[in-house]
Parts: sequence; structure tokens; C-alpha cells
Amino acid sequence: MLERDDIMLKIANRTISENSSVFVIAEAGVNHNGDLETAMKLVDAASKAGADAIKFQIFQTENLVIKDAKKAEYQKLTTSPDETQYDMLKKLELSYDDHVKIMEYCKRRNLIYLATPFDYESADMLEQADVPAFKIGSGDITNIPFLKYIAKKKKPIILSTGMSNLGEIEEAIEAIKNTGNKSIFLLHCTSNYPTEYKDVNLNAMITMKNAFKLPVGYSDHTLGIEVAIAAVSMGALIIEKHFTLDKRMIGPDHKASLEPSELKLMIKSIRNIEAALGNGIKRCRENEKNVRDVARKSIIAAKDIPSGSVITEEMLITKRPGTGLPPKFFDYLIGKKARIHILKNTIIDFSMLE
Repeated sequence: MLERDDIMLKIANRTISENSSVFVIAEAGVNHNGDLETAMKLVDAASKAGADAIKFQIFQTENLVIKDAKKAEYQKLTTSPDETQYDMLKKLELSYDDHVKIMEYCKRRNLIYLATPFDYESADMLEQADVPAFKIGSGDITNIPFLKYIAKKKKPIILSTGMSNLGEIEEAIEAIKNTGNKSIFLLHCTSNYPTEYKDVNLNAMITMKNAFKLPVGYSDHTLGIEVAIAAVSMGALIIEKHFTLDKRMIGPDHKASLEPSELKLMIKSIRNIEAALGNGIKRCRENEKNVRDVARKSIIAAKDIPSGSVITEEMLITKRPGTGLPPKFFDYLIGKKARIHILKNTIIDFSMLE
């Protein structure tokens, strides 16, 4: 097993490790519907919710999909069933200049800008804009040439692992590491929108951590916030969650996304859970000490004990408060002599005994 400090990487000004706060990525994706103003509103919402980063998707539709490619089933339910995947994606594009404007606005809102490139040209655009890390979507985990191309840019890589098995993940990791890039984060996820609870398999995140000795997190596609919070309690260092301004908007991902108030609640809950997890050291907390004195017991004189008496079991009892000798010394006191006359219900201490 790696030591806690061994699992540590950095994105922009944020260190991500088992000793730091969870890195929360608000996944805007394409929920801007191809509109820059809507994208800026998403930045505002993510900032107000307390996210560490906001992530978009950047692609050139012509480089991503052939013109007659079909849509996924969930996309057919949330967009026009008559249009192709190409037509749908074309309406969701933002230009390079748009992304630069979003990135600059993120800086003003104290958010880290991230994006998932889906083609080589988009990856180059992100490099030109000096993006602090690359997010790779699950669909490209077997796209070894693309992984190598991005890895050579020497930026940290957040790799989603939906639809994959350990062998495919291992091949992707090796391809990235063979370029000399070892800054890899793994995100467990299930690539269905929305994901049913029975298909989440959060324990697979732990399997990946143990298998690859890399920092792990969780990209959540379930409805609600419970599973993301559970992932934090299991050691996720990164949480990624889709969000939208309004679930009723037309588009492929709005329905399976959180609205701003839900995103804020999720992040608040994550911060509460990580605070509750603590450092693992079992000890009496400062704010327990007063209760400890009240709730624990001490050794008390069960009756008047004359000076010179040999202490017997019948002379002692344990009662609150816990400010005297703890009960673990009960047997030790048996057979000792009383130096002074000890009144009934007196808290015993060693100075009273010979």
C-alpha cells in the first residue's frame, strides 16, 4: 500500500491528496446549449455553489463524429429523435474564442477552468490556452493514440473509466506513463445517464486505487447527491457532477444534471463529510473533555473508612464524576491502608492511602 502522502498531485494551485479537501468539479459539459451567455451563467452558478473547478467539453463536430452516427438511447429521449448525433453536437459547439473568454471569466470567479477535448485540434486549443489539466472522457480510454498525444503535453490527466475493465484501464495508464507523464487521476463512473444505483458499483473505485496505486475519484451520473457523498466517505479525492441552470432545458444532459441549489447542497454535504472523516487518530477531542469528566466514574468511598483501616472491596464503589482515580485502579487499592479518615462518598486519591 502507498503511504498517504504518496498519492498527491496538483492541478493549477490546488494540491489533491488524501490530506487535502476533496476537489469538486462542476461539470457544465454542453449544458450551455452552444450559447456563451449561458456558459457564463454556469460559471457564476458553480462559483456560488463552492466548486473548485468547472469543466466544459470542447470539440469540432467534424473531427468527432460521422454525419450519420446514431445517438445514444438517453440522448434520443432528451433531444429530437429525428436528428443525428452530428446534428445534435453541431448545435452544442462553442468556439475557441468562447472557451478563452470562459477561462478568463473563471479566473475572476476564482474557479479552475477545465475541459474535455474530443479531438486533436481541440486538445491543441486547450494547450494553447494553457489549461492546467486535461480531462479525458470515458469514450477515449481505449483511444491510445489520442491518450499519448495528450500525455506528451505534460499536463495532469484526469481519466474517466466508464465502460472499461481493469485491463483497458491498465493499457491506458501504460500508454500515458510511457510518454513520461505520470500525473494521472482515475475517475470511476458508469456511463449511463442517469445511472441507476444498482449499476454504480462504488467499490470498483477502491479496486482501481489498490490495483494502480493512483489517486481516485468518482464521476457521478446518478440522480441526486447521495452517491457522490458516499464516494467521498470511501476516499474519493475528486468528485465530478453534471449540473445545469434548469433541468427542463432542451439538451442531452440537462435531465440527469443537478440544478444550482442541488449542486450547492452536494458541495456543502461533501465538506461536512470530509470534516467528519477526520485524520483517523482515535483520541479524546478537546470538546469531549468536559463530558468525559462528567460521564466517567471514579473510585469513591462506599462507607466511612477509619484511619489505619485495610481497604476491602466493600469499602469502595465507582460513581460519577470521573475526576478522581479511574476504576482500573480498583483492585490495586484493595489491601492498602487508609492514612486518614475517609468519609463516605469521598473521591479517593493516592494521597489518602499508605
